[in-house]
Amino acid sequence: MSGVAERQHPRTSAENAQLALLLELAGTPKPGNVDRARDLSDLRFEHFLAGAVGSAEGLRRAESGAPVGVAFERAVRGMRHQEGGNTQFGCLLLLVPLVRAAAAGDLSPAGVTEIVESTTVADAADFYRAFEHVDVAVDDPPESMSDLDVRRGSDAVPALRARGMTLSDVMAASEGDGNAAEWRDGFAATFETAETIRADDGPVPDRIARAFVDRLADGEDSLVRTNHGPETAAEVRRRAAEARGDRAEVTELAEALVAEGINPGTTADLVCAAAFVALERGVSV
Repeated sequence: MSGVAERQHPRTSAENAQLALLLELAGTPKPGNVDRARDLSDLRFEHFLAGAVGSAEGLRRAESGAPVGVAFERAVRGMRHQEGGNTQFGCLLLLVPLVRAAAAGDLSPAGVTEIVESTTVADAADFYRAFEHVDVAVDDPPESMSDLDVRRGSDAVPALRARGMTLSDVMAASEGDGNAAEWRDGFAATFETAETIRADDGPVPDRIARAFVDRLADGEDSLVRTNHGPETAAEVRRRAAEARGDRAEVTELAEALVAEGINPGTTADLVCAAAFVALERGVSV
């Protein structure tokens, strides 16, 4: 299904990606995440606004056909121009190939898979360089891949080149990471969630907030698992399932997770990507 053919507004795909970043941020309540009603202790609403603005050049490069790694690294570098640190690294990792697919006229699982499979070792090197701009919570790699720890940044590039690993290969090897799973699976959950947002009604930020709770209830958040362990990730999923459909209970859960320092950031990344697809497929703002 072509994102270009279905566009019913004057925004470009890069602008829709920025709008998706802002709409995801505006949705409330989103348990554990920054939104227009709540901040975290170290990340505030305005940091995410500034991050969305800063990502613009990288998103425009993706739309113009720049290599995925180049566009992503530039988007992250621009995003970092605010005082909060890492605001939307994971969102951009999903948005960049989606913007490329939309610009190519095929915003579909097949279209974005083609973009993913065309990535190169140079794309992987730029992906690693992006880790030098912000601190990103990641699991320790397997011992056999210690030389490819993303936290090494550009120091890992010689190992990437020696192994001939493309960015697609890096994502395939990143077991347990929810965003990497989307890269491997043709962005299946992203497109599914986009249809949920499209089928809903009311203000778009409210639709996004409901989609966030649904995703959190339907699958464990990999960032919660990384930061707090599998038991906490399973418990957060259970609590979201119990609260969904009841705005008061979701609001209570949102406050509780913020107080507990539990941030389901990977779920936010996926919902942001889904919001972009929904915008490209006709959701109006």
